[in-house]
Amino acid sequence: MDNVDKRSQPITSWASDERPREKLLQHGIAVLSNAELIALLINNGSKNKSAVDLAKELLQLGDNNLNELGRLSLKEFQKVKGIGVAKSISVAAALELGRRRQAGELVTRTKVQSSKDVADYLRIHFKDLNHEVFAVVYLNRANKIMNFEVVSQGGMTGTVADTRIILKKALEAKATSIVLCHNHPSGNLMPSKADEDLTNKIKQAALLLDIKVLDHLIVSEEGYYSFADEGNL
Repeated sequence: MDNVDKRSQPITSWASDERPREKLLQHGIAVLSNAELIALLINNGSKNKSAVDLAKELLQLGDNNLNELGRLSLKEFQKVKGIGVAKSISVAAALELGRRRQAGELVTRTKVQSSKDVADYLRIHFKDLNHEVFAVVYLNRANKIMNFEVVSQGGMTGTVADTRIILKKALEAKATSIVLCHNHPSGNLMPSKADEDLTNKIKQAALLLDIKVLDHLIVSEEGYYSFADEGNL
């Protein structure tokens, strides 16, 4: 095997301690590289490349950074020859599970006491989006996060949120307070006049149902803007 290019051979012909599955079984999952973990997801290679080779090419699309890889679309994954729809879906699903696990762990220990608590939670959900979404965080009487839900999605520059849908979901969740939130893919954190008008509209409607709007956060990679902290709520 030392003088043979492994790309010309299937993984099953490799030494057992070099195959991702056998390596995991013998030594534990922590010893696997990112490429080997992705190779397990895509399951098999192409005619001229092993699953590990394809995984390495996928990682290169994201500059060998899993966070950057998570920003890519299914079509972008398929730029790698040998990566089709099924393999793209498997990788995308795994990356999404990782995001949800991280967010879930944060929820279990988060009692919202400041805008930063919610902003930290939102960054996990928003970090890989290149379009704008409007979402709501629903909280109980103890200010613990009960649920997070995207209520509308838009393009690069905006989205529209329906007050009725937001409050209907709050009632269904038995939430006593909510935090409005949306992302700005452009990085600009300043609210628009439309953002301010919508915030006030939802706040006034929520008061009629004894639901408090605690804040409206605008989140980007550069940080966040809090309506409450800035005295605009």
